[in-house]
Amino acid sequence: MKQYRLSELCAEIQEVVENDLLERYWVRAEIASLSARGHCYMELVEKAEDNTLAAKVRANCWSNVYSLLSAFFIHETGQALRVGMQVLVEVSVTFHPVYGLSLNIWNIDPTYTQGDLAKQRQATIRRLTEEGVMELQQSLVVPTLVRKVAVISAADAAGYGDFCDQLQNNRFGYRFEMGLFAAIMQGDHAPKSIIAALGKIVSEEEKWDMVVIIRGGGATTDLGCFDDYELASHCAQFPLPILSGIGHTRDMSIVDMVAHTSVKTPTAAAEWLIERVAKQVEVVNQWVVRLQRATQQAVVQEHNKLQGYLQRMSYSAQTLMMKEHNRLQMWAKTIELHSPERIFKMGYSLTMLNGKPVMRKEDVKQGDVLKTYVQDGVVESVVVDAVSSGK
Repeated sequence: MKQYRLSELCAEIQEVVENDLLERYWVRAEIASLSARGHCYMELVEKAEDNTLAAKVRANCWSNVYSLLSAFFIHETGQALRVGMQVLVEVSVTFHPVYGLSLNIWNIDPTYTQGDLAKQRQATIRRLTEEGVMELQQSLVVPTLVRKVAVISAADAAGYGDFCDQLQNNRFGYRFEMGLFAAIMQGDHAPKSIIAALGKIVSEEEKWDMVVIIRGGGATTDLGCFDDYELASHCAQFPLPILSGIGHTRDMSIVDMVAHTSVKTPTAAAEWLIERVAKQVEVVNQWVVRLQRATQQAVVQEHNKLQGYLQRMSYSAQTLMMKEHNRLQMWAKTIELHSPERIFKMGYSLTMLNGKPVMRKEDVKQGDVLKTYVQDGVVESVVVDAVSSGK
């Protein structure tokens, strides 16, 4: 039985690989791990239907090739190569006695990955739609005046700084209360980090009017995390309205789709908040003007009513005074007609006995002293005899 040293067997394997295999192969695989430090080192896998590993191999993309392929892939797909991505790569097979079997990557077909990403994206949208959460945010009512804003962003992101500057130094002088809930805004860890920030906000939900998710200052290739199902599902079902401004210029992310409102950039998000307050202030101002006009009209109407009342009262008072004046004149005439002076002028006189008027002859007797009042004085007389009237 022939015996081989390990190095001899590895040399034979190497010779077979180099001589008998084709120079290049196009291979479909999933990126299981990726490390790029000049050269790019990957681990490519294929999974069976039950998600178990069907195959696994190391792959290398040398720096002179990787710099070109990476830029080309980003330009075509809008995303960088990352773990979990399905790729179609052109490889050559190599075998090294020490490092074993590996693949050298020479080319990549971005259309294959685009198709897979599109399938994943559509599957996520379809799942959210079937669960009935895709438009939940649209049913939330944004407060009339949004003043307290919970912001999810990387603390040192340029977009966050732009947002704060735009909001705090707005041309109207409006004042907003902001709270930063820091999170990772790109890469594989971003979805969990943003979900954790949402959890912190919901624990103090009553403090905030709205949530703003912003991202700026990074590459558009880092937007893949905003198509994550778990993140989109959390945003769609969040109890506060969400305003997204994640700095994209390509298609909307799924987070943008499920958010209450989506704008392109962090500064646009700040401007949206400012304009909303400005519109509400304008509505209030319009109501103030209407109220002032209504008040002025009411005052004029009531003034006119009062003037009418005063005129009618003045007329009524004058009429009443005239009537009373006429009555007084009538009473004065009556008094004048019945006054003793007038009676005396007509030749009548009044005879008094002991301060009482003499009405009948029986009222006097012989010797009584009578006073008779005439027009120009009093005549005193003594009763000598009470002459009968002849009856």
